[in-house]
Amino acid sequence: MLTRCPSPNFGPRRGGVRPDLVVLHYTAMESCDAAVSRLCDPAHEVSAHYLISETGGVVQLVDEEMRAWHAGAGDWGGVTDVNSRSIGIELANSGSAPFAAGQMAALEALLPVIMARWQVSAERVIGHSDMAPARKFDPGARFDWRRLARQGLSIWPDTDAAKSCDEASFLADLRTFGYPKARPGALLAAFRLRFRPWARGPLSAVDCAAAQDLARRYPVDRAPSSA
Repeated sequence: MLTRCPSPNFGPRRGGVRPDLVVLHYTAMESCDAAVSRLCDPAHEVSAHYLISETGGVVQLVDEEMRAWHAGAGDWGGVTDVNSRSIGIELANSGSAPFAAGQMAALEALLPVIMARWQVSAERVIGHSDMAPARKFDPGARFDWRRLARQGLSIWPDTDAAKSCDEASFLADLRTFGYPKARPGALLAAFRLRFRPWARGPLSAVDCAAAQDLARRYPVDRAPSSA
């Protein structure tokens, strides 16, 4: 069920751009009600288009045509004003708990509607940690990206094609896929958080194979400016 709780924290999309990204977050708060209060408080200057409760209730906070304040500083494919180019969805979750079945079902019902409305492709459904490595960690290691990919709502890499692995090639593949410039360790951590949350240790051939596959299948059309 969709309810509305308008937040004052929004503005126009800069330059008249349309959203072509969806960014997923967790709230890292004690409850959905606490998150609603924060996202609707003008003193905090933060919002999202949607918030999904643990039980699957969907709250719309900002109209999709408007620019919500959910992404902050970051970059995806050369886009640095991610707020102007994205729809933000917050999931009520502490960051350490599994995502509830009802919550995931509600997300899986909402995402295809948004993606169809704005022609957002599956590879452009990203996590906050993807666009802001080392600064953000949501939606976190507990979020089931592979489940979304099975429904065409996200993507998942093929890691079967083992290859020789070196850091320079790995970082180049991440850039081709869309990741921003950041410290190599921060990029590896962000990549694993999304695609290999169980992995530990130094860069491996599996990391490199996954990055190569994503770069080959989903090369980003890198923005010529910060728009």
